Amino acid sequence: MNPSDLSAPLERIAAALERLAPAPAPLPRFTEAEAYVWHPDPDRLEPVETVARVDLAQLIGIDRAKDTLLANTLQFARGYGANNALLWGARGMGKSSLVKAVHAEAVAQGLPLVLVEIAREDLDSVGRLLAILGRAADRRFLLFSDDLSFSHDDTQYKSLKAVLDGGISGRPANVILYATSNRRHLMPRDMIENERSTAIHPGEAVEEKVSLSDRFGLWLGFHSCSQDEYLAMVAGYCDAYGLEIAGEKLRAEAIEWQATRGGRSGRVAWQFFTDLAGRQGVSV
Repeated sequence: MNPSDLSAPLERIAAALERLAPAPAPLPRFTEAEAYVWHPDPDRLEPVETVARVDLAQLIGIDRAKDTLLANTLQFARGYGANNALLWGARGMGKSSLVKAVHAEAVAQGLPLVLVEIAREDLDSVGRLLAILGRAADRRFLLFSDDLSFSHDDTQYKSLKAVLDGGISGRPANVILYATSNRRHLMPRDMIENERSTAIHPGEAVEEKVSLSDRFGLWLGFHSCSQDEYLAMVAGYCDAYGLEIAGEKLRAEAIEWQATRGGRSGRVAWQFFTDLAGRQGVSV
């Protein structure tokens, strides 16, 4: 067969392969928004016009975590060394709010920090995301994964190691990861104990999964708040939005509200304030 006779079939095969292979995701300019959400299949970064967040000053009762994470974030945004951070602990105590608030503070200081959220179920595509972010050398990226945890048969944690350890290619120097979780070790305690009790080598059975949290250089614990801290949160929201109400009345209504919710947290304080503001005709 004449080699020239093969040219047309080969061109058709090449064209078919190009259609099957996804085109590289275009590199956004990262100027139309301060934050983006990652979506795979097809790979894209969707800009977020308005980030749902509260002001850093309104996060009350978590001063140590607030100061530590803000300092770490500003170091990174300025191009200095900084650690990946795991924010773990009680629900509703401001873990995700703190991440978004420190990002806002960095942006307010004129630093080129972009917030990129990735869902836990999309972690298997994180390698492709890192390749995109690594190409934007003039920006620094805070990669954020909210409510992170893994079940018994979950293998997504292996993809997370690409962010924490970097693998052969290494994590881009302009990317840092902040994750929130209700679990310190990102997996259920009964799962840890079960694998330890049934394994031939108990010490090695869960080492890979448990050690995942050890790969975060910064651990910040969030614990349930006291009644005084809860009331201080409510009062802080009232001051921030200019809502005036007698102190004893505010205290009594706030305590009644948290009693009906069966617990206290920053989220409960905000929910109470939202209801109060609505009754008082104050926009939030």
